[in-house]
Amino acid sequence: MAANKSARRPLIRKKAVFSLLLKLSLVGFVLAVVFFAWCDAQVRGAFDEQRYDQPAKVYARPLVLASGAVLTAYELERELGELGYRRSQLMAEAGSYNRTGDHFSIYLRSFAFADGVRPARRVELDMGATTVAVVRDQNGRRISEDQLDPMVIGGVYPGRHEDRLMLDLDETPRMLLESLLLVEDHNFYQHHGISPRAILRATLVNLKAGRTVQGGSTLTQQLVKNALLTNERSLWRKMKEAAMSLLTEVHYSKERILEAYLNEVYLGQEGNRAIHGFGLAARHYFNRPINELDLGQIAMLVGLVKGPSYYDPWRHPARAEARRNTVLNELAERGWLTDDQLSAWHKQPLGLAKTSALDGVFPAYVDLVRRQLSRDYERRDLQTKGLRIFTPFDPTLQRRAEVAAKRGMDQLGERGKGLELAFVATRIDSGDVVAVIGGRSPKYAGFNRALDALRPIGSLAKPAVYLAALTHPREYTLLTPLRDEPVSVPNADGSLWQPQNYEKEAHGRVPLMTALAQSYNLATANLGLDLGLAEVMDMFKRLGIQRPLLEVPSMLLGSAELAPIEVAGMYQTIAAGGRYTSLRTIYAISDAEGNLLARYPQQPRQVVDPAPVHLLQYAMSETMRSGTGKTAYQVLAKDYRVAGKTGTSNRTRDSWFAGFAGDYMAVVWVGADDYKPTGLTGAQGALKVWRQFMAEASSEPLRAAPVDHIEYVWANSVTGERSQSYCANAKYMPFIEGSEPRRDDSCSAAEKSWFNW
Repeated sequence: MAANKSARRPLIRKKAVFSLLLKLSLVGFVLAVVFFAWCDAQVRGAFDEQRYDQPAKVYARPLVLASGAVLTAYELERELGELGYRRSQLMAEAGSYNRTGDHFSIYLRSFAFADGVRPARRVELDMGATTVAVVRDQNGRRISEDQLDPMVIGGVYPGRHEDRLMLDLDETPRMLLESLLLVEDHNFYQHHGISPRAILRATLVNLKAGRTVQGGSTLTQQLVKNALLTNERSLWRKMKEAAMSLLTEVHYSKERILEAYLNEVYLGQEGNRAIHGFGLAARHYFNRPINELDLGQIAMLVGLVKGPSYYDPWRHPARAEARRNTVLNELAERGWLTDDQLSAWHKQPLGLAKTSALDGVFPAYVDLVRRQLSRDYERRDLQTKGLRIFTPFDPTLQRRAEVAAKRGMDQLGERGKGLELAFVATRIDSGDVVAVIGGRSPKYAGFNRALDALRPIGSLAKPAVYLAALTHPREYTLLTPLRDEPVSVPNADGSLWQPQNYEKEAHGRVPLMTALAQSYNLATANLGLDLGLAEVMDMFKRLGIQRPLLEVPSMLLGSAELAPIEVAGMYQTIAAGGRYTSLRTIYAISDAEGNLLARYPQQPRQVVDPAPVHLLQYAMSETMRSGTGKTAYQVLAKDYRVAGKTGTSNRTRDSWFAGFAGDYMAVVWVGADDYKPTGLTGAQGALKVWRQFMAEASSEPLRAAPVDHIEYVWANSVTGERSQSYCANAKYMPFIEGSEPRRDDSCSAAEKSWFNW
């Protein structure tokens, strides 16, 4: 009996063990099914088109090459360099140019503009000292104009800060595909996601070396790791990688996997932005499209796959060159290069751009564009759909503005230490914003003072007061005498508002034009109070100020706090003859394929009658000739007509200048972020920057275009009487019909001033 029991025990134990193993197997099978199902769910759809975040790209204006355009040969060559055009005698491909003295031959790239694709073509230019002289097509015929492809100046990036330029497999250079497969996975078309042979070979090589010198991952495994997994070193991560790689090969073709890899692989870092894919890497390192790279540059990019940080060509050029040469050696071993060719490529420099060609160098303007986009598009669409944003931003004018800002601030010497600056420039005929500086360090993407620094505008408010008066021609002309006398107005809190002139003196009765030109506070305050605060407030709104302003007497002298971009909108309306247009930073948007999605046409409307605006422009020109802005002509040519207004806030905390010629309007603010007094008036600070910019950028002086109901007569600017001929105080001045002086007063002939229109 005992023997039978002992005999049955092993049998029971075997059954128990078998049952346990069966249960464990079932559990393992279920877990495996769940694991593969989870992996499959992760893989499915992972590489669909919408998987990739394609940030919206912001483009500058294309540089127009037209006869008479203000452009130096240096500026043209600089922009060609920034666009990645290669100087070459042969000019065998688009993206190249040749220069002989002042003659340029340029092989323009094809580009999908918002209004259609423009094909690659050649253009010939003869440059003058400061302008384009002649433009010809590739057949030598004179043409009116052509244009370069636009520069990328920014983008709207996803939360994880990935960026890429999508490549289609059929558009990818064959040289890149073959080099990549040879170096990274030469059995790509034979394996099914993982390669046991490659894993074994890499293991043996690494054991022999005593360290990791070779990887066994296929391109599919690398793709899965980049797209779906982390860099964690663990068996669990390896298991997921293997399973997902097998499933990826089940769901997708080899061509789809290879194309996904080309766009997903991590190849470097630009600040906090990850560079993904070979398309963007070509721009990042060489400032050229991928199809314009030579074999050495392709080899360097392929070499980066092994370790973008370790082989970073800017930080570790020797490592990058050695890695490039390793890739070239492998090509030679396969018979793709002869020994002589290999030796020649080894001697070639890396051919890097001087710095990353990616955006980020114009942060203030791109910030303005992003804010406008946020009003019209969902952020997710901006971050993922590859929208193309076309703007009127002008890199040449931006550089001129930055140079002017540096020179102007340097001229302040010790007085300029610790001070900041903001700058906005617009094109008068369109309302396009062409340049923006957000701070004294224009490349720094910090606090954007051009958009966000709300500061008292001081005397920049005065043109609105005088324009309100000039809309009443029966009561006010440029020669109407105003009371520059003390004024006292009770405030709501019982205190008295008692403004003073800058020099603490009153001037009695002064002509309206003189009061504006000399920026007399007392005359302006009396005029504004006579008109009524409500009427002046209405004029601010008509000129484009949308921010609510307090209806208080101090507003007449600029107590209102506005950002430079808001001031630019107001002065743009004045410069445009009373036509209001919203300041434009985007003129068109297309999708990633170049299909037009939206246009942003300007819709100007006449908000102030042109006649009184014409009078105001004349008075603001007098401000520049003999008033507070006259130091502009220390830099500008004496016969170059401009109009403008200085602005200084209480205790000289803010130095402002706003003014325009015939083509551009610009606003400059100089001050301290902590509101400490600068000791600078508008003329002593901001005007120094403005005049330098206008001297470099403007080519059209302010001209008196014919305006209905305006009559010019000779008038004595002191007495306000009409003159029959020239005299010492006579000016050829505009008046609205019916308001001109009536009494004649002969006087001796005098030379006509350059200023008279």
